[in-house]
Amino acid sequence: MGTKNKTISFRVNEDAFAALRDIAEERDISLSAVFRDYVDSLVAHDGQVRVVPEADLENADDGRESFPPTIEVPKSFVREHERLELEADHLREQLEEHKRYVNYLREQLDEDDDVIHLEDLDGEPDEPSFRLG
Repeated sequence: MGTKNKTISFRVNEDAFAALRDIAEERDISLSAVFRDYVDSLVAHDGQVRVVPEADLENADDGRESFPPTIEVPKSFVREHERLELEADHLREQLEEHKRYVNYLREQLDEDDDVIHLEDLDGEPDEPSFRLG
């Protein structure tokens, strides 16, 4: 099975298009080749590609930070995050259980024909009225 080329299309504003066309003309390649080079570089470096002007590369020192930037997170933060995820999962399970119970009660209510609503009792003159309290 051979590999087939795929076409990718997207939109850019006029200024970006003009800048890309200038880059292609400067390198004496087609605009498509500019994108192919970028995609090849992106794939080769597992998505860790940063586009910077050449002047910045020449002035850069060797001790600069890595790309993409990384940050150390305290273990307590990670543990708290994991605890909150577990608690959220537990609450979702409880919510689903309550929803099932409410649905069960509604089904039971629909099956019972002997339900008397209190508002239906109001206004019947021959019934004695009762007061609680």
